[in-house]
Amino acid sequence: MASKYDKLIESVFFRHHTEKSRSVPFDREELATACNDLKIPRIKNLGDIVYSYRFRRDLPEKINKTAPAECEWIIIGTGIGCYEFRLSRKAKIGPAANRQKIKIPDATPEIVKMYAPANDEQALLTKVRYNRIVDLFMGITCYSIQNHLRTVLNGVGQIEIDEIYLGLAKAWFT
Repeated sequence: MASKYDKLIESVFFRHHTEKSRSVPFDREELATACNDLKIPRIKNLGDIVYSYRFRRDLPEKINKTAPAECEWIIIGTGIGCYEFRLSRKAKIGPAANRQKIKIPDATPEIVKMYAPANDEQALLTKVRYNRIVDLFMGITCYSIQNHLRTVLNGVGQIEIDEIYLGLAKAWFT
């Protein structure tokens, strides 16, 4: 699947990209057209291609090579089924080398671990919940109140929030 996704996203990008491009607009239907052009069986969930490159994986090297130094291409939503590759300053977040790692015992029940795939984002969120990672980070008790919220924002398109937590600071009780 990964190589199919790479071929499709490259096809859409290079269909519109020029050397001076700072943004490259496209829509979901262009991915279907790319499937036909590349003779790849149509991907049922075309939105997953865009979602994968927005949140889970790096864009293919062919696309990354077109970005100027200190910049990278990102994909943003511009409407329902509409997107844009946009040049952005590099903004990958990683652990700071000068910080100490905090070890947390894994309190996830064994039966949950047994059925939670290691590379699944929902399984990771389950571990965050069982191990109270948000509580530890925030320093207050937090509660998961919404999972898998999907909504539409004007000018952005559909967004999906995997988990919302609610926590009350002590100042609320005084």
